[in-house]
Amino acid sequence: MPTISRTFTVTPPPAVVIDYLQDFANAEEWDPGTDSCRRIDSGEIAVGSSWHNVSTIAGVSTELTYRLQELTPERLVFVGTNDTATSTDTITVRPHGSGSELTYEAVIEMHGAAKLASPIIKLVFEKIGSDTEDDMVKVLDALA
Repeated sequence: MPTISRTFTVTPPPAVVIDYLQDFANAEEWDPGTDSCRRIDSGEIAVGSSWHNVSTIAGVSTELTYRLQELTPERLVFVGTNDTATSTDTITVRPHGSGSELTYEAVIEMHGAAKLASPIIKLVFEKIGSDTEDDMVKVLDALA
């Protein structure tokens, strides 16, 4: 199972970061692989809220349905699924000076024949992880 993890700091305090990141539609702004991400339910964002995500990774387009599995003042967990993969994205946010320290972890579990691609997926996602960190810092720092 490929796992990618990055820890970095941003200027806004945790409450601002969590408030912004809990809406997974904002992944369009900070995830370089996301082409579109639209909420597919309504009401306040809460555990169980869901989004339809379309991503292009290494030239391959894929669609996942993401569900907010955990929402606390310092942790978000989104689980995206389709027939070939499950992606669990965990974002932990802690105070760091007047800003925040984030740890972003993505665990990608391939299903069926797609499991054979796991070593290649790991390499691709390492690059995407670095790009995501750069984009997330830029977007979150602009909120401060």
